[in-house]
Amino acid sequence: MQVFDIFSLQLRLSTLMIETQSVMTLRILGMSGVVPTPVGENFRMVEEKGPAMTAAFVAATNAMWAGARPDQIMSAAMVPVSDQVRSNRQRLTE
Repeated sequence: MQVFDIFSLQLRLSTLMIETQSVMTLRILGMSGVVPTPVGENFRMVEEKGPAMTAAFVAATNAMWAGARPDQIMSAAMVPVSDQVRSNRQRLTE
C-alpha cells in the first residue's frame, strides 16, 4: 500500500461524509417544511438502507476473497453507499 492509496481512500471517505451530511440536512429541512421534498421521501430514506448495506457487504466480501488490500476492501464497500448518497443528493437538490 502506497501513501497515495491512503490519500485516495481518505478523499473518498471525506466526500462520502460531506455528501451524507448534505442529504441529512436536506431531509431534515424537508421534514420541517422549510424546503419542498418529493412525496414518500421519509419512507424512501428508510427503505434504501438495507439494499445499500447489503451491496456494500457483498462488494467488500468479494474484494476480500479476491485477496484485495484493506484499503481496496474499504473502497469496494464504499462504492454502493456512495452511489446511493450521490443519487439522493442530486435528486434532493433538483
